[in-house]
Amino acid sequence: MLERIAASLLNDSLARAVGSGEIALSDHPEIVMERPKSEAHGDFATGICMTLARDARRPPRKLAELLIANIEDPEQILERAEVAGPGFINLTFRREAWFARLQEVRERGATFGQTNAGGNQRVLLEFVSANPTGPLHVGHGRGAVVGDVLGNVLAAAGFDVTREYYINDIGKQMRHLGASLYHRYRELLGIDEPYPPDCYQGDYILDIAKDFLARHGETLRDADYEGDEAAGKVFRDFIHRAIQDDIHDDLREFGIEFDNWFAESSLYDDELVYGLLDELERKGHIYTDEQTGARKFRTSGFGDDEDRVIIRDNGVPTYFASDVAYHANKFARGFDVLIDIWGADHHGYIPRMRAGLGALGHPQEAFEVLLIQFVNLVRDGVPVSMSTRKGTFVDLRKVREEVGKDAARLFFIMRRPDSQLDFDLELAKRASMDNPVYYVQYGHARICSILRKAEEAGYAVEDYHAEMCAALELPEELELTRKILAYPGLLESCALNREPHHIVFYLQDLVKTFHGYYTRHKHTAKIVSGDPSKRQARLLLVDCLRIVLRNALALLGVSAPERMYLNEAEEESAP
Repeated sequence: MLERIAASLLNDSLARAVGSGEIALSDHPEIVMERPKSEAHGDFATGICMTLARDARRPPRKLAELLIANIEDPEQILERAEVAGPGFINLTFRREAWFARLQEVRERGATFGQTNAGGNQRVLLEFVSANPTGPLHVGHGRGAVVGDVLGNVLAAAGFDVTREYYINDIGKQMRHLGASLYHRYRELLGIDEPYPPDCYQGDYILDIAKDFLARHGETLRDADYEGDEAAGKVFRDFIHRAIQDDIHDDLREFGIEFDNWFAESSLYDDELVYGLLDELERKGHIYTDEQTGARKFRTSGFGDDEDRVIIRDNGVPTYFASDVAYHANKFARGFDVLIDIWGADHHGYIPRMRAGLGALGHPQEAFEVLLIQFVNLVRDGVPVSMSTRKGTFVDLRKVREEVGKDAARLFFIMRRPDSQLDFDLELAKRASMDNPVYYVQYGHARICSILRKAEEAGYAVEDYHAEMCAALELPEELELTRKILAYPGLLESCALNREPHHIVFYLQDLVKTFHGYYTRHKHTAKIVSGDPSKRQARLLLVDCLRIVLRNALALLGVSAPERMYLNEAEEESAP
């Protein structure tokens, strides 16, 4: 909001100075304003003059003085414009300029914060894509929440987002999965034979086997899983469908929906993999490794550190072939940007994927990967180990049911995705102010309580008018207003930099400021006071705060309750 106005004032000033000949430049760059860390440096600042100095052949401070001299401020919203240090420009706005913008928050309501920064670019956001070999675990949960929140943020910033789940439904893992069901089914029939160690061990296999038995009875008792392909397919299809349905339901209960579920098998059904291989052959990008007999893709010519096997020596395409074909298909469907969310252990796979797409003529920079670090689930101070084969992993569903959807989602997104996360189950369940999700939600509920009491007393929230500026005299009121109005810029930055976790940081800081304001002044400067001018102004301020909290929580997929309760001791000690 005011950040854009500040940038516009200086960009117009630079244009005037160049037009009048006071400043000579070969290029006229766009000036971007930043919020300085210290209030002493104004509301917004820029170091553009240090960047322009060589081209303009002027000292940075002289350039800064010329820019300030050329500022036109007909609305007189600037309180002061100053040159600082070696040539920084610091702008400070009048208090009226800040408070007047609260009206836009009130008018836009649920759409406040949304921008068109994305220019309606089509984004294919692929995330989770867990192998359908068992229930989702907490590691998948973190990637799911990061992907879902990033999708919300991108959409709010003007991108056209499609969410997609890639189903790895072919290969050795699916044969092992079918074999797991086969052997558990025979076990239920009383057939005494050892359970193969390379089969999946979790109890969920036995549960699916019971459903399989109920459906098929003993009709497949004598089936030969390895020797009879048709019989083997019955087992594979049944367990794959059961697990995929469970994953779908688990994600939906977690508030996550996908626009498309894309099966790896369709790449072969539609001849996309072999079409890719033919194209690479025509372009001369594939050759035979004389030592192994495998066919290799010359990815080293497109930024990879070595060439990669794309067809095994037995003639079967590798997973790399499927992956390149899949991502080429994304571009063929008309997407401008491809964003994948992967586990951190796949970081080495990024260069070869970019190389593969580059060899096909696609822009490598349009393929982006966010890496998700591991989740350390802590219970009573002891990390819980996870292993899909041994069946000792922690189901996402169990964690969500224990701590609740809101807490699980916020905890998964509250750290940088590429940093390890310690998920404290006991903290996530605690109904107290040291629980981050409870802390933020209680801020929203507290505001709703204030507005509810005001309404019961016959007071409504009113539109902004100039007299409100004088009524908002407390320093925290200006601080809250500045932070409220920072929301659109924050959301845009989160989208463009693919950093959705900053929304949590913002919410915690905003609510901390509000709790401090409310606690310090609840007896001396009440929001619902007997002074009509102060009451009107403060009700508008907290209502705008409510709007921002609600909008930001919605992006996180976390509810914004209107009623919550603390015990008396916690209420008195709440920050």
